[in-house]
Amino acid sequence: MHPLTATGLRRLSARPPTSVASTKTDPAAPAPKAAVAALPALDDLIGQAVDAAEGWLPFDRFMALALYAPGLGYYTRGGTVFGPMPADGSDFITAPELSPLFGQALARQVAQALSAADTALVLEFGAGSGALAAQLLQTLGDQVQRYAIVELSATLRQRQEQTLAPWAHKVEWLDAWPDRIHGVVVGNEVLDAMPVQLLHWNGQAWFERGVQRAPTGGWAFADRPTQLRPPVGEVDFVPGTVVEIHLQAEAFITGLVQRLSRGAAFFIDYGFPDSEYYHPQRLGGTLMCHQAHRADTDPLVDVGQKDITAHVNFSGLALAAQAAGAQVLGYTSQARFLVNCGLPALLQDADFRSLSRAQKLLAEHEMGELFKVLALARGVEFDALGFFSGDRSHRL
Repeated sequence: MHPLTATGLRRLSARPPTSVASTKTDPAAPAPKAAVAALPALDDLIGQAVDAAEGWLPFDRFMALALYAPGLGYYTRGGTVFGPMPADGSDFITAPELSPLFGQALARQVAQALSAADTALVLEFGAGSGALAAQLLQTLGDQVQRYAIVELSATLRQRQEQTLAPWAHKVEWLDAWPDRIHGVVVGNEVLDAMPVQLLHWNGQAWFERGVQRAPTGGWAFADRPTQLRPPVGEVDFVPGTVVEIHLQAEAFITGLVQRLSRGAAFFIDYGFPDSEYYHPQRLGGTLMCHQAHRADTDPLVDVGQKDITAHVNFSGLALAAQAAGAQVLGYTSQARFLVNCGLPALLQDADFRSLSRAQKLLAEHEMGELFKVLALARGVEFDALGFFSGDRSHRL
């Protein structure tokens, strides 16, 4: 167990970030370049929202429409999304699609948590293709009697139903959060897709960045004064810096903990503690788009046709969880977590292709260091095996 205080979570470090996101064109430029419009129906919907907001829409609302507008957003319009290569129509690959060993290793941690909480329920948020659910169900066997999935996308739900057909008697889909959760929660690359607000520092004041109609068509960024601030102390930000704040993700964690009567939650995603997240060298923030396995930094282009994400501020999530009544079980890199969960033993009988793919899960320059694991618990105490070595809770 690693109880954290707000003071400890907010301790700033002089250490530079492990990686710095690519910057966009100068965010302080007086006349932002207009971007290509969205798909026509989505373009109309966004336009209605902009007009209803008197010509300026906060970026988090724009991002929510771009990703989740029913039947129109990136995650709701249909399409492959998840897959190993552009030829299959996919835009990116996640760890469970990369290697089944990811889910098999995670299953050891989930098994320990299920036993500690005396439950047979696993609840997954945003199950993607269903690959992780299949790996957990296959590995855990009878230890899981009920596998519940909260999924916003009807298209992805259909794909999950196909993938999980062998376990149809155990799997159910929920249209809303359960009022009470006695179980183990998992979420892989869920938090990064939650809408974020953008803040711009011009050297004298903070402004919130939003979206407006561009004179030549499409969308353009525009700033307005705001009382919002990055959740850090005195930092010497460079004029022109743009950062994200994660109020929706923190609200999600708060709501989850309030419903978690007894159990644990494990979130795997790319991100940093706030001392790295809001480091003054990170001039352009972390906002990123993914399409056909290529990344770009302009969310106003091809709206609805590509993913929009931001790295996770794990310090903010840990603080929100503690304020709601949870304990932080651990925080570490994906590589260290998987090693602690026995991935090396699983590799002993693996063929070359499996070894090569698993290496991407562990390598520092691939997913091993950029991705982190945050574990929370409420109503139960145990030493989570995924954090036996290399726990970084003190850095939050």
